[in-house]
Amino acid sequence: MSDPAGSASTSGGFDALRARLPDTRREAERVLDRIVRENRFTIAVLFPLVGAVALVGSAEGWVPEPLAFNPWFVLFGVLVMRSPLVVGVLPAIDRRAVGWIGVLVAYTYAIEVFGVTTGWPYGTFEYTVSLGPMLGGVPLALPVFFIPLVVNAYLLCLLLLGSRASNGWLRLATVIAAVVAMDVVLDPGAVALGFWTFGGGAFFGVPLSNYAGWVLSATVAVVTLDRAFAIGALADRLRDCEFMLDDMVSFVILWGGINLWYGNLIPAAVAVAFGVGLVRADRFDAALFTQWR
Repeated sequence: MSDPAGSASTSGGFDALRARLPDTRREAERVLDRIVRENRFTIAVLFPLVGAVALVGSAEGWVPEPLAFNPWFVLFGVLVMRSPLVVGVLPAIDRRAVGWIGVLVAYTYAIEVFGVTTGWPYGTFEYTVSLGPMLGGVPLALPVFFIPLVVNAYLLCLLLLGSRASNGWLRLATVIAAVVAMDVVLDPGAVALGFWTFGGGAFFGVPLSNYAGWVLSATVAVVTLDRAFAIGALADRLRDCEFMLDDMVSFVILWGGINLWYGNLIPAAVAVAFGVGLVRADRFDAALFTQWR
C-alpha cells in the first residue's frame, strides 16, 4: 500500500531543499562568493600548510601507504586551493571564454603529450608519481594544475600594471616573466618531491631548456586569455573580489615551504617575491594568519 503521509513528507523535503537553492546564475555566484569568503583561512592557509607537510612526509617515507602521495588526496587538495580563483573568475565567464579556455585545455594536453614523447619543448622528463588517472603518460587532471597557474600570473600582472595593462605587448611580456618565475618555484620543488624527473639539470635538477618551453606555453596562454576575457570586466571583478588571488597565496605557502625544506633557496626566495607582489597588490590579507589566535 502507498503511504500518502510519507510521500507528502518526502515531497515537502524536496520542496524545502529546492527553495534553498539559488534560482539564477547571479544568486549562485553570490552563494559561492560567501562560501569562499567565510572559509578563506582554511582554503588559503590551512590546506597548503597541511599539503606541504603531507607531500614532504610522503617523499621522506613518513606517511604510510596508501596515504603517501595518494593521487585523490592530492587532487582534492588542489581543487580546494583553486576554488577562490574559479569562483572569482566565474562572473567573467561567458560562451566566448568557455570556447577559448577549451582551446587552452586542448593545447595543455597536446604540448604535454608531445613533451613526454619527444622531450620538446621542456626537455626530457617523465612523471614518477601518479597525479590521478593517466593517459599517454600525462595526468588527465593536467589542466587543473597548469591553467590556474597562468591565470594567477595573468591576474597578478593586471593588478600590478594597473592602467598600463592595456598595453598588449607590455602585458604579454610581464605575464610571461611571471609564469616562468612561478615555474622557477614549482619545478624544483616538484623534482625534489619526486613528482617528476628530468634526469638531472643545471637548476636544482631542472634543465634550462624547460624554461624556454615555458616561455612558449606562457605566450600561448596569454594570447588565449586575452581572447577569452574582456580585460576591463576582468579587472573590475579583480578589484572588487578580495579573495580572487588566494590560490596564489596557497602557491607561495605550499611551494615556498617545500623548496625551503629541501634547501632550494633561490626558488624559495622567488616564492617570497611573489608574496611581496601580493602585498603590493593588496591581495595578501595578513588577517588570514591571525584567525587561530
